[in-house]
Amino acid sequence: MTTSRLDTLRDMVRRNPTNAAARFGLANELMKAQLWDEAGEHLREYLTSHEDEGNGWGRLADILERQGDTAAAREALETGARKATQHGHPSLASEFEMRIEELDDA
Repeated sequence: MTTSRLDTLRDMVRRNPTNAAARFGLANELMKAQLWDEAGEHLREYLTSHEDEGNGWGRLADILERQGDTAAAREALETGARKATQHGHPSLASEFEMRIEELDDA
């Protein structure tokens, strides 16, 4: 990920903060760059303004685990599992449930 691409995505979000796709894309690119705090901010904003089907909650859990907040990661996974089930994604819900068990065992 080049800085110019991150700058372009940041500018897209700045110009249109309600663009859920741009915000989600920026959060993903920030994760690739391991900019966890900024990625978490954008992902949280995305999740509060968009009906995510589960994937975003799993990504938020990834960030929270990296930051050492396993309790919040567990909550994100629980929400993601609920959303995935509601939207007909049982395999994603199962994946999140397995991750919750792993967190509980750690």
